[in-house]
Amino acid sequence: MIKKHTGQCACGAVRFGFDIDPDFVAVCHCLDCKRASGGEAVTLLGVAEEDFTLLSGQPKAFHYTAPSGKGLDRNFCPACGARLFTRNAESYPGMVFVTIGSLDNPEGIKPVLEMFTNRRLAWAVPLDVPQFDAMPG
Repeated sequence: MIKKHTGQCACGAVRFGFDIDPDFVAVCHCLDCKRASGGEAVTLLGVAEEDFTLLSGQPKAFHYTAPSGKGLDRNFCPACGARLFTRNAESYPGMVFVTIGSLDNPEGIKPVLEMFTNRRLAWAVPLDVPQFDAMPG
């Protein structure tokens, strides 16, 4: 099955794809994303669950309850540990949030907003996109 957008973990054991160009692409500076990614922020793109296809491998899910009290499942490769996508987010039913770094060709996919900017580290330069101190409504 050929997909317009494909992605994989660092070792290639888990592969996925989707066809629709994402319109929600966010840089998240929340403490949870920092800890889960190991970086200052993570860039996530929203994909409709019905468009998202697991092409190979079987990711491992870690269920997490956010400070909001809402749960989500972070999926990563059980072999190399690379974080790939989030599913079953109670706050966003029917959506999968893919990490941009897991895409095979992320060029052309650009953030449309930054969120939890109150957690942005002082040295991180804001993008020229709308800024939100919390989750956008």
